Amino acid sequence: MNTITLTQPDDWHAHLRDGKALERTVPDLSSQFHRAICMPNLVPPVKTVEEAIAYRKRIMAHVPEGVAFDPRMVLYLTDHTSTDEIQKIKQSEHVNAVKLYPAGATTNSANGVSDIRNVYAVLEQLQKHQVPLLLHGEVTHSHIDIFDREKRFLDEVLQPVIQQFPDLKIVLEHITTADAAQFVLAQSDKVAATITPQHLLFNRNDMLVGGIKPHFYCLPILKRQSHQATLLEVATSGNPKFFLGTDSAPHAQDAKENACGCAGCYSAFTAIELYAQAFDQAGKIERLEGFASHFGADFYGLPRNTQQITLVKEDCIVPDSFNYLEDQKIIPLLAGKTLQWRKV
Repeated sequence: MNTITLTQPDDWHAHLRDGKALERTVPDLSSQFHRAICMPNLVPPVKTVEEAIAYRKRIMAHVPEGVAFDPRMVLYLTDHTSTDEIQKIKQSEHVNAVKLYPAGATTNSANGVSDIRNVYAVLEQLQKHQVPLLLHGEVTHSHIDIFDREKRFLDEVLQPVIQQFPDLKIVLEHITTADAAQFVLAQSDKVAATITPQHLLFNRNDMLVGGIKPHFYCLPILKRQSHQATLLEVATSGNPKFFLGTDSAPHAQDAKENACGCAGCYSAFTAIELYAQAFDQAGKIERLEGFASHFGADFYGLPRNTQQITLVKEDCIVPDSFNYLEDQKIIPLLAGKTLQWRKV
């Protein structure tokens, strides 16, 4: 198969940042996707519906003319989130979910939840109104090995939450382990997961062998090849529990190539080509449309897109860099490398 036409895909996990960063991130993401779940971990974080709508307006101001882009907004869950905000979500046209970051888990997560029990009243409202809870699924205790933090989250945090709130809609975001894949498979259809292109295409050897490669560094961190293989298996299986979420995250080159480099891979500009490469390598390119275009919309209760895109099996060279924030650059995932699929 050398050409494939898909319903236009959506990105169910993306970081756009704010201010001048939007000049770079919004055109890149909207060139690929019709909708995107826009992460709320700004500084300060997006904690209310009013703040989310204001952020959406700032995003829309940078959508190129003639491009139909629909940012879907998320509230940042804290220990002090009011249950009233959940009721406001149900009345909002553009706010779709609440995001739980364990405090200190990743970029701009210092205001996250310190103990899941602190937000049980909010989770009860989420369950009542069927508003999805999006999870960065890692524990953050310093004594726990970074490669084990996802598994420990499943056992110690998420399993008790599901037992307490069996009808709560949950998206376990950017899963990285076979443990997480099997966990999602074992739950009801209320529990789903997103998978990034980097976790389908790479493992920790790619990041560490022959020298540390900072542009592969993300959180949750890349795991063993065996975990990568399981993620690829479930992503290409046609199971609607798994769908596209890039976790594309812009960081300036000097912040990434640093002794304390930022976590995150920038994939927005060539995201669908990266996914196509992963699916094609698995011999399952025909299953890309469900993963990229159908299953996420279905889970969120939104209509599937009606527009289409076409991919052709032709070389696509990832740009070496992008301009970002005045004189700074972003180095994208697989900068300068050749992909085998190209969006036309």
